[in-house]
Amino acid sequence: MSRSGRRRDPRRNLNVPQARAQPGVLDELAALGPFFAVQAHRPGAAPEPSWRPLAELTQPPGLEERVGLVRGALAARAGYSASGIELRVAVSVTQLGVVARIVAPALAALTVQQPLDLRLSGLWWQDTAGGPVPLSVPEPAGGVLASPEQLLDEVVTPITVTAAALAPVSPRVLWGNVASAINGAASQVAKARPELAAAAWVTAATFFRHSQLSTEPGPPGPSFRRSSCCLIYRLAPGRNGPICDDCVLARRR
Repeated sequence: MSRSGRRRDPRRNLNVPQARAQPGVLDELAALGPFFAVQAHRPGAAPEPSWRPLAELTQPPGLEERVGLVRGALAARAGYSASGIELRVAVSVTQLGVVARIVAPALAALTVQQPLDLRLSGLWWQDTAGGPVPLSVPEPAGGVLASPEQLLDEVVTPITVTAAALAPVSPRVLWGNVASAINGAASQVAKARPELAAAAWVTAATFFRHSQLSTEPGPPGPSFRRSSCCLIYRLAPGRNGPICDDCVLARRR
């Protein structure tokens, strides 16, 4: 609460212009969960203080900085030094988190046929530790609804290629992360909005048509299991931590 007794709008703390935002679209996404919620800024505006262009994560210095922050956070949680976390695990976890953050609102917007501009040049982010990173998009203005192929080619692929160059982690693992993020987003939409379940899975299937996801054992759905592992189990002592529900290792355990 502010001193005047009025409840403060949490969006104001993020220094994002809100004058022309379309709250209906943003609220509909936010209701699905934190990975779907986005802020909005004026199209063509330069990032304001605390915000950064997402495009920097397609370049080694920018993504490497993010990996360092995630690696430190993982180490602190596990009681290790940063060097105790394998670099390839930190890279995989970082790429999965960033991709999931981008894919979730994209899939939801396509599912409900709401305009959302997710072209790389207009996306902002904040480099925070813990939870989904804050993401800001150009204000919904109608007519801008990126296709799954466009999003994967122009945003997800450059981030994934850069991640593969930072550590000896297989592209199959990284693209498996993408598949997992897509399936997870559709699953959350189906859970939060049962009336949209069929549409969400259809949208997820259009993502899976991308050439880089052709090796995944589709189709997406509640029983989907990816063809690789995100490596997060290796954070536990003895490299024997829990595995994700959609992990290829689930069959072995």
